[in-house]
Amino acid sequence: MNTALLLSPPVVAWVVIPYLKLDAVLPRDEPVRFNRLRRKVYFYQYRFDRILIFSSKRWGVKPVTYNWDDVTAEVYRVYAPGHGGLIENVMLSVRNPETDEVIDRVFFTHDLYHGETYWAIARLFMQQGAEALPKFVHPPRDWNDDDGLSHMHCLAPKVAWPAEIDLESRSAPATEEVCRSTSTRC
Repeated sequence: MNTALLLSPPVVAWVVIPYLKLDAVLPRDEPVRFNRLRRKVYFYQYRFDRILIFSSKRWGVKPVTYNWDDVTAEVYRVYAPGHGGLIENVMLSVRNPETDEVIDRVFFTHDLYHGETYWAIARLFMQQGAEALPKFVHPPRDWNDDDGLSHMHCLAPKVAWPAEIDLESRSAPATEEVCRSTSTRC
């Protein structure tokens, strides 16, 4: 009885603190950038660990970059009784080109319909460029803009890419980089 009373506050704190911390530090969005000229995909990932709740290495934004050719979309299905039955989510998986082993998975969308649509748009952009994209009814929005967001959403930290990744993801490669990556003489 006394042991249960002594252990219950730390256990409750260990269960509740990750959720409170997530509410306070989770960014407004986790965008994905596609750079057609570099053939790279940039993910703005927020990582957290429910076991090591005070670890600075396991919590926080971790932008990562992968080659476009190593990224594929995959659907996974989970049967969740009480939550609508069959749930179909779409993840982007990154594979090691040498071993075909999945080295990372990134959440893409909550349903199969949107996943197929978004993946088709991403592939079209990477193959043919922005000119090939359809005209969107609702233009993309900047999630750092507070206009139209709920008050609670405005309290979340804004998306802030590291400067070198921000520049690389928005620019074309220099001529030396193109020559090096294609192994041709320039």
